[in-house]
Parts: sequence; structure tokens; C-alpha cells
Amino acid sequence: MAEQLTRRLQQLIESGHADVLRHLQHGIEKEGLRVDSKGRLAQTDHPAVLGSALTNSRITTDYSEALLEFITPVFQHVEQAIEFLEDLHRFTYEQLDQEAVWCASMPCYLSGANEVPIARYGSSNIGRMKHVYRVGLENRYGRVMQTIAGIHYNFSLPDGFWPIYQKLCSDEGKLQDFKSASYFSLIRNFRRYSWLLNYLFGASPALSRSFLDDYQAPLQLLDEDTLYAPYATSLRMSDLGYSNQAQASLNVCYNHLDNYVKTLTNAINTPYPSYEKIGVNVDGGYRQLNSNLLQIENEYYSDIRPKRVTDSGEKPIHALQERGVEYVEVRNMDINPYLPVGIDTQQARFLDTFLIFCLFLDNSEISDEECEQIKENHHRVVWQGRDPELKLVTADGEQPMAALAQALLDQMLEVAEVLDREQDRSCHIKSVVSQREKLLDPDQTPSGRMLAQMRQQDLSYDQFVLHHSHQHHQRLKSEGLPEYRRQELIELARTSLDEQRTLEQQPEQSFEQFLADYFAS
Repeated sequence: MAEQLTRRLQQLIESGHADVLRHLQHGIEKEGLRVDSKGRLAQTDHPAVLGSALTNSRITTDYSEALLEFITPVFQHVEQAIEFLEDLHRFTYEQLDQEAVWCASMPCYLSGANEVPIARYGSSNIGRMKHVYRVGLENRYGRVMQTIAGIHYNFSLPDGFWPIYQKLCSDEGKLQDFKSASYFSLIRNFRRYSWLLNYLFGASPALSRSFLDDYQAPLQLLDEDTLYAPYATSLRMSDLGYSNQAQASLNVCYNHLDNYVKTLTNAINTPYPSYEKIGVNVDGGYRQLNSNLLQIENEYYSDIRPKRVTDSGEKPIHALQERGVEYVEVRNMDINPYLPVGIDTQQARFLDTFLIFCLFLDNSEISDEECEQIKENHHRVVWQGRDPELKLVTADGEQPMAALAQALLDQMLEVAEVLDREQDRSCHIKSVVSQREKLLDPDQTPSGRMLAQMRQQDLSYDQFVLHHSHQHHQRLKSEGLPEYRRQELIELARTSLDEQRTLEQQPEQSFEQFLADYFAS
């Protein structure tokens, strides 16, 4: 593994083109629940001052009317992406009346599923489709699971990188085919080693007791309102979070783009008996978009996705099939409650280093046996990651997680050194080196810090998160929003409301025909 990485980096340096890595592209999508001053889920509509959730490209909603989603533009420098994300929060805080943004991945106290309002997007066909899709999620998985929030990190290498890398790899095929195959190689290696990210950045070792109707081992009571697992890192990424029995049988292949598209397409077109029992259009009301294993491809939960920007009305999977992979979306990032917007530049630089590391590793395919090993290691780390005795499964038998993690960090330093040399700074090296203390002391991880503070200060999960949510609210709001950004976001909100009104005033076909045409395309 190390030999290929070193060789690829050396080839890039000797080609004289290593400076192309200065132009990496980044975008961040960050979710957050709106809560009232007592930490209860907001029951208010999505604030009109934030614009239309349907057409605003920067501030929208995810599953719930109360689940905000902040979306940055694409930036070359991660500092700019983080700053823009902070500005989106500052603008939102200026508009919220006695509300805050919940600064953790697992939700606040919920008195029941009916307390979770499903997002609404207006009367247009596309708006209705977005709402019905969420009604389908409710009927399939329940509303409560859909209140879990996270951070999606979008990453791509610059266009100028790919011809250079293709030549270094002695590939003579079509450039886009090579690009897609390379991104899938990155994805496979990400899946092999993403347990490291869950350990280092997992920030959901505990949750409100209201999240579960009942509980069993390995969950324990921290106090009467809080459940936790003693060594957990990311319960959000465990089987308590984004998982379900139906998708467990869906074996999505990441070895080739064609197989990936075929697997998801089959799932979208394959009826599922349990969902057929729910019904689709019952007594004039839609319960889901269809009764297939997946309503649409976005329903498939994964910790990383191949992506491409779509044309208006185009299916994401069709865009991938027609024009290939454009970027990857990392989806396993918990919201760090100690950070104002859940992620900072040091973590982002580590992710850049990790993703390039995954790209330059061996591009071997994942066998069925290795796929089971990947699932097992993921399960062990999210539930038991901070156990000093934890071992992971490898081709050479079980080995200590800490030793495997240290070996990965050592190899990542080679990538960090190239990135920093080309940019005449040391920030990527520091982002890797700073993680070593988390291996030496699991209590330095976000999950370890959270449990320690809750115990030391006798705080429930909800009290802990509400405290930090108010702190971030006050800090970001007090720092002030640059006037040019305020005017930009005000105009964007106004324009988005106009766009939704215009869309709803246009004559449209029936919703039934709209759906039929969409799924037939």
C-alpha cells in the first residue's frame, strides 16, 4: 500500500506538476435543527426571511421544516468555505427570534414523532414531490430518525490534474472514463479506512433518551435523560442512525461506475413487499413516491457518494451515467459541538489529505469478503472506538486499531508534505500530526471530551448541547456579519421567494403525470 502511494507522489513531483494540488475544490453542506430557548424542536415554519426552502441555493431545509441545511458555494481554499458557512449561520442568527441552531448530530428532546414537522415546499409539482418523498421516509423509517443531522464535505481535484495523472498512470482511454474510475478507486479506499474518520471526528457517543422507545446493551444510562455507549465514537453512523433492514440487503458495488448505476437503478425499480403494504396514493393522499426499495437514489444511505452537478430536472444517477463522476460527497462527518459551525479548517485540511491519500493508494477492487470486513470494522469503531484494547479485522488477522491508525497517519504525512511544500506552509502536516494525541489518549477525541464534560459537570445530553448551541449563537452573532454578505443573502432570499411564486403561478400537468414522466425518463 505504502509503495504505490510513495511512487505516485514522487511521479507527480518529478513531472513538475505537483502544484496542481493547490487548486483543490471544496464545498460544505451542514444541517442543524432549529430549537427554542429551552432546547425543544421549533414548531414554527421555515422563516420566510431566510428565503424559499425550495429555491434558495444557500439556506434550505432537509427532512423537517425545522431542519436547516446550509450550503456553501465551491471554493478553492477551505478557509473560504468555512468562513462562508459561518456567515450563513450569522445571517440566520440575525433572523431567528428566540431560536438557536442545535450544534450536534443527534437530535434534541422529542416528546414524540408528531413533534417533528415534515418540510413543505409549496404547491408546484417539484415542491410536492420533495414533500411526498419525505412523507415516504416517515412511513418507511419514522420521523425521529430523520432528525439526525450531519456535515457533507464535497471534494474534487481540479480539471488540470486529470490529464497529468492519466499520463502518470499510463492510461490511454477517454479522460472522463479515467476520471470516474479514479474517483471510484478513491471511494473504495475511503470505505476501507473511513473508520479512522469515525474515530478521530465522531461526536455522537450519547443521545437523548427520547430518541428511542426502548434501549438495550451496549447502551447505558448516563443519567435519567441520557443514553450512551461507554466507548462509542459516532452513534449517528451506527445501526441506531442511518440504517434500515431493507437497505441492508442492497449490495451496492463501488468497483465500477456502471455497476454502481445498475445497482441503484435496480433498487429504484424493484418493488419491496413491506412498502407495497404502505400504499402509494391512498384515498387521494400520497404516502410515498413509489413502493420500490428506493423511492429515489438519494434515499440510499452511504458514507460517501460519487456525484455530478445535474441539469434542471435531471436525475443524479442519469447525470453520472451520461457524464461521469465530477466530485465526491463525504457524508460520515458528525457535527462537532465544540466548533461554531461543527467543522473547522484543520479538520477540512485533514479530510483533503485523507482523500488524496485514498486516491493514490492501490486501486484494487473490493471482494465480497473484504466488504464484510469493512462493515465489521465500521461497526466496531462507531460502537467501541475508544476502547484501548479494540482490534480490527485485516487480511492478516485481527490487529490493534491504534497501531493501524498510526500507520495510516504516518503514510498520510507523505501527502501532507507534498501539499504543504507546494503551498509554502505547514497546515496540512499539522492537521495530521495533531491527530496523534487522539490515538495516545482517546479522551481527546470529540466523543471522549463530550462524555467527560457531561460527567464532570453533571449535564444531560440535552443540557450539554443546548449550552454549546447558545455559546455559538452568541459568539457568531456578536462577531457581526459583513454588510456585503448580509445584502447578498437578503437578495438571495428575496429572489428565491419570487422564483417559487413564479413557479407556482405557471400552468402544470397533474402531479400524477409529473411523477409518471419523472420515473419514466
